Amino acid sequence: MTLKKTLLASVIGAVVAGTTMLPMAASAETLRIGYSADPETLDIHEQLSGGMLRFSHLTFDPLVRWTKDFQFEPRLATEWEQVDDTHMRMTLREGVTFHSGNEFTAKDVVWTIERLKESPDYRAIFEPIATVEAVDEYTVEITTTEPYPLLLNLATYIFPMDSEFYTGDTDDGNDKAEIVKAGNSFASRNVSGTGPFIVTDRRQGVRVDFERFEDYWDTETEGNVSRIVLTPIAENASRVAALLSGGVDFIDAVPPNDLDRVRDAQGANLYEVPGTRIIGFQLNEERVEAFQDVRVRQAVDLAINQEGIADRLMRGFATPAGQFSPEGYSGHNPDLTPRYDLERAQELMAEAGYEDGFSVEMIAPNNRYVNDAQIAQAVANMLSRININVNLRTMPLAQYWPEYDERGSDIAMIGWHSDTEDSANFFQYLSFCIDEESGVGQYNYGSYCNEEIDALITQADSETDLEKRNEMLREAEAMLYEDVGYIMLHWQNLAYAAADGVEIEPVVNATDFPYLGDLVINR
Repeated sequence: MTLKKTLLASVIGAVVAGTTMLPMAASAETLRIGYSADPETLDIHEQLSGGMLRFSHLTFDPLVRWTKDFQFEPRLATEWEQVDDTHMRMTLREGVTFHSGNEFTAKDVVWTIERLKESPDYRAIFEPIATVEAVDEYTVEITTTEPYPLLLNLATYIFPMDSEFYTGDTDDGNDKAEIVKAGNSFASRNVSGTGPFIVTDRRQGVRVDFERFEDYWDTETEGNVSRIVLTPIAENASRVAALLSGGVDFIDAVPPNDLDRVRDAQGANLYEVPGTRIIGFQLNEERVEAFQDVRVRQAVDLAINQEGIADRLMRGFATPAGQFSPEGYSGHNPDLTPRYDLERAQELMAEAGYEDGFSVEMIAPNNRYVNDAQIAQAVANMLSRININVNLRTMPLAQYWPEYDERGSDIAMIGWHSDTEDSANFFQYLSFCIDEESGVGQYNYGSYCNEEIDALITQADSETDLEKRNEMLREAEAMLYEDVGYIMLHWQNLAYAAADGVEIEPVVNATDFPYLGDLVINR
């Protein structure tokens, strides 16, 4: 091992916070990113979020990944065969090493899937997998509990971890593989993946430094970025200003009111991508008895002007929604549209016995979704028209997720991009009756429960006739629409911007996980 590799390996084992940073001049191989938020942790199974999945694509590789047109592209799995209705056999890529120097084999895939099934955030997704077995060093066989049509979709979220690196106890006797939500675990502070970049330094909320992995397996990629400096810039105007002033090379979440500014600026380019992330609110039925009444939930829904929010706050950079599934998804039901009707909302409040209304607390992030704090304020104002008085608190994402997990407020904002690019995933995480054992309902903040809808989605997930499955999903959307198990706002579009010469268009996509290992800089 070279001296360089030895130094990098030592950094992987302990990313030290607070290390003094030297000024860095931009070069053709240095990418300076201004993201709206940085990774919450280094443990890719601790938090299921867009930021963590972006991080996964930087430091790890999935078995397969999505192309721009939602086809499957081989990565650490090179071939796959559906042996029968419940067995899939996958051939793994040979000659791949982890950042630690350990060899990647089938045992790492088995270990990773078993850990995913234990993760509070992921186990609902991976519940259909019954077992995973290493057939030989470079072959795994995945068995599902019943016929399951989305196994390859799941494979896009299997980023094999270095089982040897994460096995054993720390010096203070803790299990290195332990998953600790918002805690201080070995995996939250140390990382060894197979991905294109190594974490060389991290200061939470301040900066994350990456360096190209010298032994990265994908030698065919044209990507030429050798270093990444990721600086979280939560404030929209500051993030745009950093790009236009030359302080960073690439930003995400260009706000709607700055689209024209970036589009017309010299030395910068805007890239817009149609989005599939649903933005909405959840009503906490455990804390507010009124929200257990479907008439009150309907009133809340009817009191919110989704089209007004999309037009005025989002400047057309969103599509008003009446359901989870965007157009093109299997469960999209064209009959379900936003239904703003303030007069009917007031009538329903009176019918339910709440004409005089009540007071609630609402929480929302202020640096996760486009215009999230402004949207929350607009919704709070709209609810006041049906005498629901809202005490709104907004906060940075690093504070928001722990508070969200505690479910300690009455209304909460959340956005969700389907992890499997399929309608069922929205239901399983956001509206299923909470089941801590299986993990479904993990992000059902309001403890909403409709067993009939859950049963229909469960049945659909074992239906291999895709048209029958689509009909079930469309029916489930219609049922949720009437029962108002989630307050739909809009599907958020995506907007990135980059400096001239940073060829970002080929590596951005509707999944919102840019493949920066393939990024080319020409300037």
